[in-house]
Amino acid sequence: MPHVITAFTRPAAADIAAIGKYSTATIHEAQGRLGALDGRIKPVRQGLHVFGPALTAQCHIGDNLMIFEAINRAQPGDILVVSAGNNPEQGGFGDVLAAACVGRGIAGLVIDAGVRDGAGLRQSGFPVFSLGLSIKGTSKETLGTVGHPVTVGGELIAPGDIIVGDDDGVVVVRKEPQALAAACQAREDAEAAMIEAFLRGEVDFSDRIAAMRAKGCTWDL
Repeated sequence: MPHVITAFTRPAAADIAAIGKYSTATIHEAQGRLGALDGRIKPVRQGLHVFGPALTAQCHIGDNLMIFEAINRAQPGDILVVSAGNNPEQGGFGDVLAAACVGRGIAGLVIDAGVRDGAGLRQSGFPVFSLGLSIKGTSKETLGTVGHPVTVGGELIAPGDIIVGDDDGVVVVRKEPQALAAACQAREDAEAAMIEAFLRGEVDFSDRIAAMRAKGCTWDL
């Protein structure tokens, strides 16, 4: 049923910032390899890192009407998360709507569809994560929802979930951001120490080799 929810609880700014400092890969690993959206959803330009609370919208395939209401309802720092039918062959968002988002202080867009005006989007600097580029426009006729949970990229996303996007893709965080941030930092510290050791030539994969032997791998030496 078409419906718009105008109020929902957003995470505290400190919780969003605590998560937003980490990469999507680190977050995904630190929360038990959960929350990664479909790998086909990628940024329209490299070098992006965006984070914020999700403001969700559901559009009918081939139609972008509810994106307008989502923009209208967004608060500064929100990330629009739009379920649009998992269709790369439609471009229901472009440089004009990106300008509207910039004007409203929206932090970014995640959509399971194509977008268009690639050059204009890149020039605008507005962060967009999509299934790619498509010149095919959409209608503005069919009602949907704003502020309801949606499934995008195989992940159920509710309004207020924390979204993080970067060159690798997009991940969603649903709970306990401070505990997750601590796990992310511990993982980054461990990886930094490992990289430093490897660069010094201290490369030791004996634990991995032992695990391979335990699984039955043999060597012809």
